[in-house]
Amino acid sequence: MRLVQITRDGTRRVACVDDDALRLLDPRWTDVYSLALHAADSDESLASLAFAAAVNESLDYSPIYEGNSPWRLLPAFDHPTDAAHCMVSGTGLTHKASAKNRAAMHKETSAEVTDSAKMYKMGLEGGSPEAGKIGVPPEWFYKGDGSILRAHGEELWVPAYGWDGGEEPEIAGAYVVSRSGVPWRLGLMIGNEFSDHRMEKKNYLYLAPSKLRNCSVGPELTIGETAFADVTGTVSVLRNITTLWSKQIWTGQKNMCHSVANLEHHHFKYEAHRRPGDAHIHFFGADAFSFGDGIAVESGDVMEVSFPEFGRALRNPLRVQKGPEALIGVRAL
Repeated sequence: MRLVQITRDGTRRVACVDDDALRLLDPRWTDVYSLALHAADSDESLASLAFAAAVNESLDYSPIYEGNSPWRLLPAFDHPTDAAHCMVSGTGLTHKASAKNRAAMHKETSAEVTDSAKMYKMGLEGGSPEAGKIGVPPEWFYKGDGSILRAHGEELWVPAYGWDGGEEPEIAGAYVVSRSGVPWRLGLMIGNEFSDHRMEKKNYLYLAPSKLRNCSVGPELTIGETAFADVTGTVSVLRNITTLWSKQIWTGQKNMCHSVANLEHHHFKYEAHRRPGDAHIHFFGADAFSFGDGIAVESGDVMEVSFPEFGRALRNPLRVQKGPEALIGVRAL
């Protein structure tokens, strides 16, 4: 089952995807977050709760998806009332292609093996432990809180202080922490993790600030026990409706050096990440991105990430903020 979140004139609704229709849920369920917390507290599956909440009211999906409707799509998952209680984070060097791209970015002539290659090798050797065992920790990064989330069709911005902005096609997990402090995975969704690759390339120690950018998820959240073994997709950059660059991509545990269970353990092992009521969105890593192939994206380009197993493609136009970086002064109290 796949869910979407939509809004019109300040009113939010949740709907199940039914081919070309969106079957609305009972109006009391205005967001996936509340539905998921109720499911966790009542020990009921999210899919069965959503199925029972569906009403005999539907909308045409395509006009909403194409932006030709009073209804518009929201991120497939978020915290509806408090963005500060939604953590957006991710894991790098989980895919072979991403490790190669990173190593090429930071390789020095004096070093035969980069730290990126070493990190990937550690994942290959210990990132998929036996059930009940703890594997090696992955590379982890913080992107921001829920205020950085953008929906399908919304612009992703390169700020004036940014050096660049480029797509990172990924699958992201959506999570809530129950009132008893137990993390629950709702499901998986397409994501564009969107990072500043020029900043990262300048110096590997700039990785952390290069990740502090907006990003997008959706349009659909695939809920329940979702198969995530071998997933094929496509990432494209379009300029003036013409495909500038496109590449087939692979994700899923068959194509990763860490199991999802290991990534989840190392994210939620921190007590601060198990705060009751918090929402989490965690990106699992990318297989390829246009920057790695020497593509320089421009304002107005459209980035598209498609994993058909997870619903309709995620598209976002790029917008570069013009003007010099503004100096932020801090006052003394």
